[in-house]
Amino acid sequence: MYLEMQQRLGNALRGVLKEKYDLEPGNIALEIPPDLQLGELATPVAFELARKLRKAPKIIAQEMVAALGAVEGFAGFEVAGAGYINARLDRAAGVRAIARSEGSHVAESRPGAPGVHALVEHTSINPNKAAHIGHLRNAILGDTFVRLLRAAGQKVDVQNYIDNTGVQVADVVVGFLHLEGKTPGEVRMLVAERERAFAASGRFEDAIDYFCWDLYARTSQWYGDGTGQAAKERKLLRYETLHAIEHGGSETAEIAELISTAVLKRHLETMLRLGIEYDFLPRESEILHLKFWEAAFEQLKKTGVLYFENEGKNKGCWVMTRPGAETAEGETDEDAKVIVRSNGTVTYVGKDIAYHLWKFGLLGKDFGYKPFFTYGDRECWISCEGGEREHPQFGGAQAIYNVIDTRQSDPQANVIQALRGMGHAEQADRYTHFSYEMVALTPRCAMELGYDVPEEDRTRPYIEVSGRKGFGVKADDLIDKLIAATLEEVNKRQTGRDAAERQKIAEQIAIGALRYFMLKYTRNSVIAFDFKDALSFEGETGPYIQYAVVRARNIFRKGETTAEAALAALAELARLDEFLSGPEDEDLWALWLRAARRGLVLEQCLATSEPAYLAKHAFQLAQEFNNFYHRHHILTEENPARKRFLLATAAVVMRELQLALSWLGIESPEAM
Repeated sequence: MYLEMQQRLGNALRGVLKEKYDLEPGNIALEIPPDLQLGELATPVAFELARKLRKAPKIIAQEMVAALGAVEGFAGFEVAGAGYINARLDRAAGVRAIARSEGSHVAESRPGAPGVHALVEHTSINPNKAAHIGHLRNAILGDTFVRLLRAAGQKVDVQNYIDNTGVQVADVVVGFLHLEGKTPGEVRMLVAERERAFAASGRFEDAIDYFCWDLYARTSQWYGDGTGQAAKERKLLRYETLHAIEHGGSETAEIAELISTAVLKRHLETMLRLGIEYDFLPRESEILHLKFWEAAFEQLKKTGVLYFENEGKNKGCWVMTRPGAETAEGETDEDAKVIVRSNGTVTYVGKDIAYHLWKFGLLGKDFGYKPFFTYGDRECWISCEGGEREHPQFGGAQAIYNVIDTRQSDPQANVIQALRGMGHAEQADRYTHFSYEMVALTPRCAMELGYDVPEEDRTRPYIEVSGRKGFGVKADDLIDKLIAATLEEVNKRQTGRDAAERQKIAEQIAIGALRYFMLKYTRNSVIAFDFKDALSFEGETGPYIQYAVVRARNIFRKGETTAEAALAALAELARLDEFLSGPEDEDLWALWLRAARRGLVLEQCLATSEPAYLAKHAFQLAQEFNNFYHRHHILTEENPARKRFLLATAAVVMRELQLALSWLGIESPEAM
C-alpha cells in the first residue's frame, strides 16, 4: 500500500508541475517523515525547483499544494518548514487497503523485472570436500535474492557453477593416489563404500565429502612439507594431475569425475536442508570439452578486445586492454589483463567470459543436459556432452546476478569490461556482481566446536576459518548442532507434542536462526558466527521474529477464530476513524503503516541487491507487534468493535511477518 501511495502522489505532483510550470521531471523524491505528526509522506521537490523557477521553495510548495486538490487515498497536504510538502493519508482508507493487500508485490520495470529472464548463480562450491559455513552465506544470500526476484513476479533460473576440473579437485585426486596410495580401482571402491555407509547410517562422518575434507587438508600440508627437489616434484605432480583432469580421457580424469560428482550430490543434499534448490549445474569440464572458450576467443579477437603482445612482460600472451589505457606508439600496456598465457593456457577470466557469453545467449553454443538431482516436483539438470534431447532451456538471460565473494571483484569487473568491449553494453549493464564478505567464528564459538584457541586470541572479534588448514565448521555439523541445541529447549516447552512434532519445530527454529543470522548483516560486512547469538529468542534474531508469529497465532487460537476471519470482519466495521484518530491510537496506525511497507522494502532490496533490508523490516515489524501485544489486551477488550479492529491488526501483522519470513526462506513454526 505504501508503495502504491508513493506512486499515486508522485503522479499527482508530476501532473501539477506539467500543468502549472510546464515541467516534466523524472523521479520525484518522496520520503517517509521520522514522526507521524509530520504526515506519512513528504517531498522536498520545491527546494529542487527553486533555482529553476526563481522562487522561494516555500512559495513553490504553497502553489503546488493549492493546485493538487484531492488525491485518492490522501486526507490532505500542507507546507512545512521552508518548503517541504507533507502528505497525510486517509487512515481509514489506508487500513482497508492494507487489509486487502495480498501475496506478493510486482515491482516496476528494471533489469530482471517482470517479463525479463533473470539468472542467479550462487553457491558454486568446489566439489572437493564438504560444504562449510562460508559457503552457507553465499547460498543463503543467493537463495533469498532468488525468492525476492520471484516475489516481484520475475522469471528466475538458479545456477550452481561446478568447477570440477580445478586445482582443488586435483589436490584431492593427488591425496587419494599419493597419500592414500590407492589405485584408481580402489578409489572407486572407497567412494562406493562411503556412499553405502552414509545411506545406511545417516552419519555425516561416513560420507565421502567428510572424508575428502580431511584428505584435502592433509594434501595441502603435504605440499608444504616438502623442500628442495621434493617440493618441486610435488608441485609438478599437482599440475600434471590438473592437466590430466582438464584434458580428460584418462584414469586420473575418471577419478576426478567420480569424486566431484559424489561430493556435488552431498552439497545438494546439504543445501536442501536449508530449503535451497537449483535448476541447472553447469560444469567447467563441459566448458572445456565443448569448446566454449574457442568460440569466445574468436569473438574477442574479432571485436578487438584481445590483442597479441609482442613485447614486455606479457610477451607471447593474448591480453585485454584496460579501459582508458593509452600508450605511446611502440609502447606496451604493462598492466593489461592476460587472458591467454604464453604457453597457450587460458586464465580463469577467459573461461568466465565464455561462460557469460553463453549466459546471455551470445556464444552460439550450448551445453548438453541430463537430469542429476530430484526435488519434490522437478529435476535439477547438469551439463554434459550429448545428453537428453528434451530438456528445459537455460541460458539466454537478460539479467545476471553472480553471488561471489568480494575477493573476486577484479575478475568479475574484467568480464563486464570484456562484454562492453565486444559491443554488449546492455548486457554489461545488466550484469551484477552480488559480492559479500567472509564468515568467521567468534572465539567462543570456535571453542564450543572443540578448537584450541590460544589465550591471546580469545579477545579477538573473530577467528578466520581455512579449509586448507582443516579449521572451519562443516555446514552439516553446524546445522546439526543448531538443531540439537534448539531441540533441547523445545522438549522442555512442548511436552504435549510428540517427538516428530518437536523435531520439526526444532528444525524450523534452527534453520530460521541460521538463515536470519546470515541475512541480517549487509553483504559487505564480515560476519563472526556465534551459536548463542543466533539462537537467542531476544534481540535481532530469527527465533524472535518466529515467536512473534507464534504469539499472533495463539491470539486467534485462544479467541477461537482465524486471521482470515478477523480481516474479513474488518470490512463490517462502519467507522475506523474512532480507532485511529486519538493520541493513544498512534501506535496502532504506526503498526499498520509498518505492515504496509512490504512493497517499498522489496523495491529497496532489489534496487540495491541487499536482502538485509528485508531482514531489518521483519525484525522491526516483530518488535512493534510485540509492543502492541503488551499494550493492548485484545481478547479481553470489552468494546466489540475495537476488539474486531485489534484482531484485524494482529491478523495483518501475522500475514506480513509470515510473508517476509518466507521471502527470507524461513518457516513459521506452529509453536515454540
